[in-house]
Amino acid sequence: MIKKLDKKGGVIILTYYWPPSGGSGVQRWMYFSKYLKELGWKPFVITVDQKKASYPVLDTSLEKIVKDIKVIKTSTNEPLKFFSFLTTGGFRRGIPQGEVKNKGLFNKLFNYIRSNYFIPDARIGWVDFAYRECKKLIIKNNIKHVITTGPPHSTHLIGLKIKKDYEIKWIVDFRDPWVNIFYNKKFLFTKKSINKQKELEKKVLNNADLVLTTIGGDLKKQLQLKAPNQDFAIVPNGYDNVLMNKIKREKSKKYFHIVYTGLLTKNHPYVSLLKNLKQNFGNTNLKLSLAGNISNEIINEIKNSLPKVKVKNCGYLNHEDSVRLIKSADLLVNFFFIGAEKEMISGKIMEYLATEVPILSIGDPKSEAGKILSKASHTKMFLRDSDKEIEYFLKKVILNKGKLTNRFPNLNNWSRKKITLKLSNLLSDL
Repeated sequence: MIKKLDKKGGVIILTYYWPPSGGSGVQRWMYFSKYLKELGWKPFVITVDQKKASYPVLDTSLEKIVKDIKVIKTSTNEPLKFFSFLTTGGFRRGIPQGEVKNKGLFNKLFNYIRSNYFIPDARIGWVDFAYRECKKLIIKNNIKHVITTGPPHSTHLIGLKIKKDYEIKWIVDFRDPWVNIFYNKKFLFTKKSINKQKELEKKVLNNADLVLTTIGGDLKKQLQLKAPNQDFAIVPNGYDNVLMNKIKREKSKKYFHIVYTGLLTKNHPYVSLLKNLKQNFGNTNLKLSLAGNISNEIINEIKNSLPKVKVKNCGYLNHEDSVRLIKSADLLVNFFFIGAEKEMISGKIMEYLATEVPILSIGDPKSEAGKILSKASHTKMFLRDSDKEIEYFLKKVILNKGKLTNRFPNLNNWSRKKITLKLSNLLSDL
């Protein structure tokens, strides 16, 4: 029997990633929580205890942004930290992020187990713990709205269970695709497991009261085909205008400074840029700064490919230092996952645009992300084999170092607070 609840201003946000977890994925609901509270909502966040969570990176500096948010942390049972320790000797370095490793018998065995015994994903062990806490909050605080955000998409199973028990409005947030995510092709799914994934995704999509995506285009179309009667809304990621205005710009006079921040894997088309820089700009005084979760293998590959370039590995930076780094650039570079160019958008894109630094991006110019970037005055998205076009753009920005301001129309509308206002209106309308 469904229990009817009074309509109040409380909203539960179920998110696996939360400070001190780092990365762009955590920032979406961190900022939404902060500004929803300012707009009169009462956010309650249910997340996992960081001591037991499988977080690839940490950023404790983010905790101060959400210090006034009520947070409930639960236990979890999951294999990723154990896998990381066995493969790297550390509890974070080996946690998979944006790629699936299949080299070697051990990786294949773990992949098979993860694919077929942890459905929909390896963080499924969090669901029961979070579900129990969610029920307590709903009863105690007369909650009307429950939001689940994925990945991990196992988080949506908590919402599915709660929706059966209580008369609440359930909002599902797809930051990335689920069944159609590009790296699923490398998992060793059995036919039974694939069908189970599809069944769960369809149940979630059709039982929610509203589905959010960060981008339209192919992702939204794919989900609409699976839930044709569902309401969808695009609520993109934004940028922190307060932080952006606070940090002063410090440019290098000695070098032409190229900066990349974020996750970088073999699934990114960075080789196109390396080849172009080596062949055409060997005599240019270049500095390439890399910051984020990047393996030593890729760092060494970049250094070996560009022996005449000053390559600096900054490691993982906290959010403020990352913004300081991108504001120091003469050129920002971005790479979209190969095979996911039309379905995903990087969480850092709006921060890149907010710096007003020229941007070179490699992906699909016809994608939704490509259409957004095309509005900026000195930003270009290229296919990864567009060598001549990439060379021409690089020459242009290098020759005009310090002279190009990358303008984006109505940039203020993309601030985290403005986007949260859109989210707030959507919640109020349910």
